[in-house]
Amino acid sequence: MVSGLINANPTVYEKKERRVRDPLPNVVDEYAAEPIDELEIFDILFALLPFLYPEHPYSLEELKVLTEESVEVDDRCSYVRVTFTPTVEHCSMATVIGLCLRVKLMRSLPSRYKVDIRVAPGTHATEAAVNKQLNDKERVAAALENPNLVDMVDECLAPSYA
Repeated sequence: MVSGLINANPTVYEKKERRVRDPLPNVVDEYAAEPIDELEIFDILFALLPFLYPEHPYSLEELKVLTEESVEVDDRCSYVRVTFTPTVEHCSMATVIGLCLRVKLMRSLPSRYKVDIRVAPGTHATEAAVNKQLNDKERVAAALENPNLVDMVDECLAPSYA
């Protein structure tokens, strides 16, 4: 465990009972775009929940960093927004958590989707800077050229691909 924890005693919440996805109707056109909804996005990110939080053995779900309600999808416009809530307003891992969420969605969704990753309003001291970093293509690309950062992101994502 990391010494000098930023949030040594986080509030831990009970895990919420998962909703069950409705089965897809029989698809006639195998080349048609398959609709994506909030629950599917959460399912993609849910695989990260037990593995991503770097300071504690708790999942992002138990810390309420990410919830089903924090995912918005407009499938018609190919738009996804994920809003996450850091456990403390000065969380140094907010950008890394957001980058992991972005990379997981980039690797999982068709390229037609615009993904917007945000810190929940009023929950982080440098909210505007973190949001700018996470949603600027050039900044994300530059971050993903840093071998140390890529290793950290890949380490966070690895269990979700197993």
